Amino acid sequence: MRPVRILSTLWGRFEVALAEVAKFGTVGAAAAAVDIAGSNLLRFGVGMEPLTSKALSVTLAATVAFLGNRFWTWRHRARHSLAKEYLLYFALNAVGLAIALAVVGFTYYVLRLHGPLAYNLSANVVGLGLGTLFRFWSYQRWVFLPPELPPVDPHTGLPVPTEGEPDAEGEPERAGRGSQG
Repeated sequence: MRPVRILSTLWGRFEVALAEVAKFGTVGAAAAAVDIAGSNLLRFGVGMEPLTSKALSVTLAATVAFLGNRFWTWRHRARHSLAKEYLLYFALNAVGLAIALAVVGFTYYVLRLHGPLAYNLSANVVGLGLGTLFRFWSYQRWVFLPPELPPVDPHTGLPVPTEGEPDAEGEPERAGRGSQG
């Protein structure tokens, strides 16, 4: 019976995390399909430049991903205003896009590999993969916070003191008291 108890304890600890990873992966797969199809359609169907086609496809895919992650993957997490979440989400998504564009730009302009295979490997395997790893980490850290954690200041990444909690100087935070900086 001991192995069953150990497995049950482990499952209890990781159940929420595994569910989030699975949902994030499902939403990500849908967004990746939009990204890959969109970038190829714009690049090879419409004839746009590689960086432009990737930037536009990522923007559309990010909208799909935001909606899926906000209302399904992390629906149980603390909510802030939708506008604030959307803004933070897209700011972090811009970093993910920059990662993908750096890979595409390096492949296209430095290595001078211009074919469809080189484009798809750089844009939709390496760039998308690295950007996805960054997005998963950053969304959990700054956008979709666990309900038990305090809100995070987007400028510092530190928890925002709530009423009655000590501030940076160790004094209780009071409503209406601003920084005297």
